[in-house]
Amino acid sequence: MKDSRHGNGLGAERSESIRAIAAFSGGLDSILAGTLAHRAGIDIILLHVKHLWSGGKEAEERLRAAAARVGLPLRIVDATVEHLDVVRHPRHGYGVGVNPCVDCHIFMLKIAKRVMEEEGAHFVVTGEVLGQRPKSQHYKALLEVAEESGLGSRLVRPLSANLLPDTLPVERGWLRRENLLSIQGRGRDAQLTLAEHLGIRDFPQPAGGCLLTEKVYAARVRDAFAHVGKANVGVEEFELLGVGRHFRLSEDVKVVVGRDEGENATLARLAADRVRIDPVDIMGPTVLVEGAPSDDDLALAGALGARYGDHAGRHSIRLKVLRSGAEKTIDVVPLDPADPRIAAWRLGG
Repeated sequence: MKDSRHGNGLGAERSESIRAIAAFSGGLDSILAGTLAHRAGIDIILLHVKHLWSGGKEAEERLRAAAARVGLPLRIVDATVEHLDVVRHPRHGYGVGVNPCVDCHIFMLKIAKRVMEEEGAHFVVTGEVLGQRPKSQHYKALLEVAEESGLGSRLVRPLSANLLPDTLPVERGWLRRENLLSIQGRGRDAQLTLAEHLGIRDFPQPAGGCLLTEKVYAARVRDAFAHVGKANVGVEEFELLGVGRHFRLSEDVKVVVGRDEGENATLARLAADRVRIDPVDIMGPTVLVEGAPSDDDLALAGALGARYGDHAGRHSIRLKVLRSGAEKTIDVVPLDPADPRIAAWRLGG
């Protein structure tokens, strides 16, 4: 039997079966990285770490379909609750929004290391590309992430491996440098060419960035951290921050106004421990009020919500207010759309 250190990297005989965990987002880079390692003779298990901003059931179905197309097993680990502390308290700080990219990478790789040990695997593969993301994928950051995750030289980035220091799989001969690449930068041409060469044609196109990078969402998160405390912003609170229009009326009162039927349903589902306001005799948004609103605050919140309702020709709107299990009706005059307070209250512009 041949010594595994002298295999040709393309399915050569080894003294043992070499297994790796491949971080899998479903995007092209992660597909290519896992496929390259697999074609080099490595037994691959794809790993997706699920968190609050990684998408819902539809995203999970797309992941499973993508894994099936490349013919590799997929394991999904739900780390939603664990991940929140990374967002609340990033050691390496935030990017343009409230995106703790470096800390997220470390967090995901720590889970990959745990799964590697559970599965009896030898190393971890990712689709990271040197220089693709300015904060988390420059040379120094890639090395720091490898060390802080605990993986060290057991972390391989096949797409850029020849631009990075040798890793354990290369030193042991499980992978050879001629089967690894030197892709760098933000361009996509090299990956698209490689995909065509490997016969990978059905893959998702690059989508928008993580919600945590978006200006409006980041402003809402910072407002919540400031007014209720980071420890009190949990799964439900983060979900609510991504729905509707958000307005800070005062230090004690915040208002969320639904934008469509789907958002109204989501606000109704998240209404526990909040005041809920619904229109009675017009089509209009569901409104949630957080904090310690007075009756005057609730009337103002109702008038703000009514501004977005179908109230043409009506001077007064009847609303239903549900608070702590009690229900009452109030009449309000919708705010004028030109009221300058609306823009001043709105979080994130």
